[in-house]
Amino acid sequence: MLQIDGIQEFAMVAETESFTKAAQRLSVSTSHISKQISALEDRLGVKLFSRSTRVVRLTDIGTAYYRKISDVLDGLEEANHSASARNTELAGKIKVAAAGPFAEEKISPLLVAFAKENPGVFIEMIFDTQFVNLIDNGFDFAIRYGTLPENGMIARKLSSREMVCAATPDFLSQYGQPNHPNELKNYPCLLINSDLWHFMDRQSGDPIDVRVSGSWKANSMLATKAAAINSLGIIYTPKTNLEEELRSGTLIPILEGYEDRSRSQWIVYPERRHMPVRVRKAIDYIVTAFSNTSTIP
Repeated sequence: MLQIDGIQEFAMVAETESFTKAAQRLSVSTSHISKQISALEDRLGVKLFSRSTRVVRLTDIGTAYYRKISDVLDGLEEANHSASARNTELAGKIKVAAAGPFAEEKISPLLVAFAKENPGVFIEMIFDTQFVNLIDNGFDFAIRYGTLPENGMIARKLSSREMVCAATPDFLSQYGQPNHPNELKNYPCLLINSDLWHFMDRQSGDPIDVRVSGSWKANSMLATKAAAINSLGIIYTPKTNLEEELRSGTLIPILEGYEDRSRSQWIVYPERRHMPVRVRKAIDYIVTAFSNTSTIP
């Protein structure tokens, strides 16, 4: 007979990395958690956690086991909600990977609205410019920008992103205005994560890749925009990040017509046989909002 005793406790310790926090989440005692985990390890004949006085970490075997049972637990949770008289209510955790102003200004308000409509849902947004592996890090979905190199992922387009290359009038007065993207090699540029800038030929649409350099690099759009406003260099970013500065003339667009037109915003998630209802509903909520832009905050 299949024994599931201790699996819920194991999953909660794996997520919280703490016996105490797991006990609080499940409204049981810490000793109960410890006994259940020990019994599970004895049944399996393996060590699932490495423990110290301060830290609880999954072993390699524990990590593999957690990945295997996650879908099972999600399926059980979905089945329980479907069978319950409260099956119209969503509950559980949704973990989202995101970064940048688009996620902060457009996606966050949508998830706030979704959480308000579904008070049983717990949403955790992780803002990190590093390209994280969704499956390995337990994310339900991510907001991605640009091209999508990931395999085994489903991607749904949210919006296209118009790019702009810009600098202050003072900067252009001092350095002159470039007439072709390749000339940027001779200009101080402001780097946001990458020093490889992508453009397109005005007529053919062929890609033009330019390796740029300068005295500034940051993974923050606000910090890089401040550097641009202070004439430290040329900035290249989605146009929505500079709307106010372009409107006021603080920054002047340059190299118009050469901008990369292939950039888009995507919602990306792993292919899963049994996606939790709460995750599917959250994804559909975001996609629907972008299909009707009047609903986006």
